[in-house]
Amino acid sequence: MHLYKPTRRSVYAAGALPAYRTAQAQHPEPVPDTRPMYNEFYGFTCSPFNITPNPRFLYMSPAHREALCHAVFGIIERKGFIVITGEVGAGKTTLCRALLKQLGPQYKTALVLNPCLTETQLLRTVLNELDIKTPRNDRVAMIDALNEYLVEQVTQGNDVVLIIDEAQDMTFELLEQVRLLSNFETDEQKLLQIVLIGQPELRNKIDHPRMRQLRQRITVRYHVPALAKHDIGEYIRHRLHVSGGNGRPKFEWSAVRRICRYSKGVPRLINAVCDKTLLCGYVDGVDRFTGRHVARAIRELEGKAA
Repeated sequence: MHLYKPTRRSVYAAGALPAYRTAQAQHPEPVPDTRPMYNEFYGFTCSPFNITPNPRFLYMSPAHREALCHAVFGIIERKGFIVITGEVGAGKTTLCRALLKQLGPQYKTALVLNPCLTETQLLRTVLNELDIKTPRNDRVAMIDALNEYLVEQVTQGNDVVLIIDEAQDMTFELLEQVRLLSNFETDEQKLLQIVLIGQPELRNKIDHPRMRQLRQRITVRYHVPALAKHDIGEYIRHRLHVSGGNGRPKFEWSAVRRICRYSKGVPRLINAVCDKTLLCGYVDGVDRFTGRHVARAIRELEGKAA
């Protein structure tokens, strides 16, 4: 399948660019969305390199698999506190979504995506996530309602899991509030499993002397590194396959090598440059990408002249 799309060079060659610009100024039209167009051109059912945290696209590198196993193990074994960290764009939120899909119906989960809250707001958010109603809005009433809910769930054979993403943004006071939530327990087990997910700054906060009580309660910790060089090509092929790609387009080794140098193994940067490369390939009508195509995509990403 080959679609012709005029390039800037062909428009210049036809002598039509000035007239085109004049007509466009007189009759402005909305700019079309080119992403579905390149999806059709390459036969994708969906865009392969969106940066949204869709667990369908999670590439299980050895590090990501181990991080997920650590989190699932900590929850199933009721370890209480679990901390998963990783660099910006390393795929932590996607891991979080995959973790939610791994847990069965006997796990009641509360997911906090924005922890820039006061202590009372955090409590209210947790209760809202668990669909707990309280007659009053003060902290004592909310804590009592949460405790009653946790006891009820354990008698029904359920576990309650609180997952906080972007936890590096939490203040020391808020981290202490979360530690106090871990006090909900019986003689035999913790009633609330807590998973903190964040950037490396979270580790620095946890290691601060003020957080020694919290640090002592953390029994599972794992840091997600960037993808190894040998994983980057597989990562790209995995996302193309999930999107419905049937052997095309293809990123040649020179393209993968340049992506590796640019992204340093960070999945979000890999997605950004691959997405731009697909768009450039669609404009040129090609489905095999070399280092030259990726270099052009990187220049455009950085706002430099193509």
